[in-house]
Amino acid sequence: MPSLGTGKVSRTEISVKVDQGFVFASYAEFSRWQLGPSLSPAGGSVNSAMWSDRNVRAVVLARFISRVGGEAAFFVGIWGKAAFELEATPSQLAIVMAALGVASLIGASVAGVLVDRFDPRRVVLVGEVLFVPAALALIFTDTVTSLAAATFVLGLVGTPVFTAISSFAPFLTDDDSRLAKINSWIEGASWAAFVIGPALGAIVAGSIGIDGIFVLDAATSLIAVFILIPVKVRHLADDGAPRSSGFRELRDGFVVAYGNRRLRFYIWLGSSVWLMFGTFSALEPLFYRDILGTEVETLGWINSIFGIGLVGGTLIASRLPERFRNAATLTTLVGLNAVGVLAYVGTDSLTVVALAAPMWGVIIGMMAPLHRTLIQVNSPDQFVGRIMGVNHIHSDVGHLLPLAFAPALAAAFGVQQTLLGAGALVAVVALLFARPALNLDRTRTVEVPRPGLPDPEDEPKTVSH
Repeated sequence: MPSLGTGKVSRTEISVKVDQGFVFASYAEFSRWQLGPSLSPAGGSVNSAMWSDRNVRAVVLARFISRVGGEAAFFVGIWGKAAFELEATPSQLAIVMAALGVASLIGASVAGVLVDRFDPRRVVLVGEVLFVPAALALIFTDTVTSLAAATFVLGLVGTPVFTAISSFAPFLTDDDSRLAKINSWIEGASWAAFVIGPALGAIVAGSIGIDGIFVLDAATSLIAVFILIPVKVRHLADDGAPRSSGFRELRDGFVVAYGNRRLRFYIWLGSSVWLMFGTFSALEPLFYRDILGTEVETLGWINSIFGIGLVGGTLIASRLPERFRNAATLTTLVGLNAVGVLAYVGTDSLTVVALAAPMWGVIIGMMAPLHRTLIQVNSPDQFVGRIMGVNHIHSDVGHLLPLAFAPALAAAFGVQQTLLGAGALVAVVALLFARPALNLDRTRTVEVPRPGLPDPEDEPKTVSH
């Protein structure tokens, strides 16, 4: 399953990353996107015009390459080294994941402010450069304690990269319809990397060894840096107020995010899914080791299959009729995660797991692009980075909380039973959110934009830059 991640190294990002939401308030509630013409050429279809923009292409390509290394490093590298090479117990694996979670929480706390102050391009460039030595340090870990320490550093420098990428689209266009598509393409690049990354990690682990994956991760970060150096971003609207302290800016982000009922709905509903993923991040590798009895490479292959489902889900989301692009659909998809969990871990058959993985991936893939777009559309220009940062803080806390009790539950009831319980909890939350979702749908005032991926019939002839 996913352990949608934090920063560059996890999907428990998929940082997914499952910040979903739907119906959005009228633009009168918040500032419209402002300032200057779009960076891409005018004229032609939205798809072809955007893909003629080298900035969009570069961001999508850099995201794909960087994420390939990140997915390989998380699912096969860190998980594999902890569970299979160091033979971690549930409590020890929880310590490693807690180190990543705490570091990601710290990184997310400052990432949004950094994006709003310096723009996402600069944050990504610096973050990717710092990520290189952090990834290579994992090679030298030979105990669970040293692995946890190195993972902490990795999460600390990787999380700002994740938040910056999540906030990139408004810095590339001032057109709402283009915003949705750019977000979808960035997500699509992530999903594609999710297919390739774990499989590549499995190949490297089987041929070179687990430590070779960390070299791959460092290399993909460097490549992403060179791709992003020429990118130009637009200046977003500023309210003209003098800059306050970083803490004050972070607090203002929470005030805006919590002060709007739609943003509040999206963030808290998404948080329920993150709690489930947090439980999986503590126990999923042990499910493979102890219940399925597989080798470390299987982590990569199954998560690669899961990624195929993610890609399929984003394609489906891009074609959802307008009447289904709403809060009720989101709530239903959140509840359907319980079905995905049941199919995925309610067995000791690797064949069943392999079949369930893409099905669950489709559910998650349908949730992600629309949610991120709607959070951004509902965010004032000067708060985009901070509100995305608030969303990622929720995701990090959601990952951390289960680490305190998941090992104890696994010891009392078993790894498999604890994972199934996490899925059941999401179903209960979805039921509780059903009525508020219907209320949001009844009061929406504008059509929800389509979070489409590029139409295959309108593909560009070249995506180089």
